[in-house]
Amino acid sequence: MSSARSSRVGPVTAQGLAVGALFLLGAAVPLYATLAADSYAITLASRMLVFALAALGLNIALGFGGMVSMGHAMYIGLGAYAVLISGAAGWHNGWLQLLILLVAVGLVSTLVGWISLRTQGIAFIMITLAFAQLSYFVFVSLKVYGGDEGMSLPQPSYFGPLTGNRVALYYSLLLVLAAATFGAHRLVHSRFGLVLRATRINERRVKAVGTAPLPYRLVAYVLSAQVCAVAGFFLANLTGFVSPAYLAWTVSGELIVMVVLGGVGTVAGPIAGAIALLIVEDVLKAITENWMIVFGPIIVLVVLLLRRGLWGLLPRSGAADEGAGTT
Repeated sequence: MSSARSSRVGPVTAQGLAVGALFLLGAAVPLYATLAADSYAITLASRMLVFALAALGLNIALGFGGMVSMGHAMYIGLGAYAVLISGAAGWHNGWLQLLILLVAVGLVSTLVGWISLRTQGIAFIMITLAFAQLSYFVFVSLKVYGGDEGMSLPQPSYFGPLTGNRVALYYSLLLVLAAATFGAHRLVHSRFGLVLRATRINERRVKAVGTAPLPYRLVAYVLSAQVCAVAGFFLANLTGFVSPAYLAWTVSGELIVMVVLGGVGTVAGPIAGAIALLIVEDVLKAITENWMIVFGPIIVLVVLLLRRGLWGLLPRSGAADEGAGTT
């Protein structure tokens, strides 16, 4: 009995330590950047955190709900444009901007999800892609906000004395990512998460026991969209620039690759996938101009050889992992 119990506790501890190590390394980046006089380190690490947050959000829909969305870049873009549009209107308070984007994205994602979730498979993928492309062309046509060339923020989101401080913004993003990771972990292990994962495995059986899958899947879709929108909020403030390129379907594709690379249906896997993908991309860019020729086969090989993603290299805690409910 004791040996069986320890075999279940050990792997979970290993995964927990891995998550802790990732966040400790993240917290140490500004210190390294200061000591090494390497400002690019914060820029790269900030980009990793933004896409880790977005991949974590997508994984709520994709990994736990089985909803393969090619339109989540739309929500990153909406989060970024909420900062730009509200700032251009003279509303620079960061909390107000966050409230605006969460309400706006909540309404949009509810409508998109309600329509898309009435379909399955390739139809769902194409509808989410269609909505994303529609939003892309809408913002391309808005010349008042830069059109297809994009536009710089009038000023950063106002958070009192922390406004404009890159290190403060970085730590804020790290804290939000940590909170989102904890929230995703609790969500997946709740009754809601259990039903959501069950709908991914066999929706007919869920209906057979008297539970309607649509409300669970819709809530998961809206939550994942809002997490991506918060990532867009940080992306706009980190770059000081907003462009329709944030809404491009290729960004949605990159998010899916990050989730698959890190481990579909694991809480922390998408974070590891985002970090690994951006590190490899940055290294290859420094080596050759034709980095994409090398980058593509590397991703294909990793996905083929590591069916459970990079996070699958860590010891598993048994049956809990099978349901996509691991750390």
